[in-house]
Amino acid sequence: MPEMNNQTVAIIGGGPAGLMAAEVVAAAGIRVRLFERMPSVGRKFLMAGRGGLNITHSEPLDAFRARYGEAACWLAPYLEAFPPSALVAWCAALGQPTFIGSSGRIFPEAMKASPLLRAWLNRLAGMGVEIVTRAEWTGFDDAGMLLFKDGSRQKADAVLLALGGASWPRLGADGGWQALLPDIAVSPLRPANCGFYIAWSDILRHRHAGAPLKRIALRFGDAVRRGEAVITAQGIEGGAVYALSAALREAISRDGQAILQVDLRPDLEPTALAEIVAEPRRGASLANFLRKRVGLSPVAIGLVQEALHNSAAAESLERLVKSLPLVLTAPFDIERAISTAGGIARDALDEHLMLRRRPGVFAAGEMLDWEAPTGGYLLQACFATGFAAGHGITAWLARK
Repeated sequence: MPEMNNQTVAIIGGGPAGLMAAEVVAAAGIRVRLFERMPSVGRKFLMAGRGGLNITHSEPLDAFRARYGEAACWLAPYLEAFPPSALVAWCAALGQPTFIGSSGRIFPEAMKASPLLRAWLNRLAGMGVEIVTRAEWTGFDDAGMLLFKDGSRQKADAVLLALGGASWPRLGADGGWQALLPDIAVSPLRPANCGFYIAWSDILRHRHAGAPLKRIALRFGDAVRRGEAVITAQGIEGGAVYALSAALREAISRDGQAILQVDLRPDLEPTALAEIVAEPRRGASLANFLRKRVGLSPVAIGLVQEALHNSAAAESLERLVKSLPLVLTAPFDIERAISTAGGIARDALDEHLMLRRRPGVFAAGEMLDWEAPTGGYLLQACFATGFAAGHGITAWLARK
């Protein structure tokens, strides 16, 4: 445990960004009190690890940075200061070695978030970090003290806000912090890595809701993503959809809808498919023909039939199999999204992630204006901005 000085930093929010900043600040010998409104910290982090914690990605840093789209240049210094290699080394130092999966994604060998979080909290406790749960922050008073829902006030020499976005609010982050920062520019919070509404027929909804679409390719504009999706009663979601969700969301905002093209057999060349479709059916129904000769699943057959019964009757069968159009009308609600786009505007922050209008108050993590696809990019940016904000705080306190 480092020798502590008489300064105190308050961190609001116990996700990866807040915890990482707490570690950096405590390592500099500064007292840290971390406040979390839920009964425990890291709840969304634990949820992210339920299916195997994809903590970062192994691709080269230039390609890695490009995954952040419009925020790539702005995030670049933070990702370079704490890149995926640093996160891997950090995990190993906590006794949680990692491995690279076949897709290039990086996972802890335990494939869970809970062992990593336990080891991390033990380290923070050894560094003197005090964690206060069930402490809901409600703003600042006129003297700059922190106010909490129970009526208490806390004084701090510096503050980090790491309050997350607005997705999965039952895990802690609900976007309510926007009302507590009325003088700070905030880009509207929007769903990211989300599914989309489609006006299915009753027949398709009742027969195929919950069915997976496997080994497909989705196309929107020039972007193509292979993977899987799931038909829901309201529309479509899944990994391949999430990869295109930012562009789809913006197109719907601009045009009122977006047309997503689905290749139901991306492994089958168009010429080969055309030859199969030209074969005589010999009395076989369309559904049996598509199942036996084209190799489509029941839900894929249902999508082709739905298209034929709607406006695609004039389309060739092979075109529907290779480029079936789905009309997306809106993104799923932000509460169902994996992550959040929007947040505190970049111009509202200095290069150390301090709010320009509130000296000594910093921000990090998903509450900042950036978004990224799944695949380890979300967590990496949360860790990296928490790391940067922690160092920004220690430097600011040293100057102060």
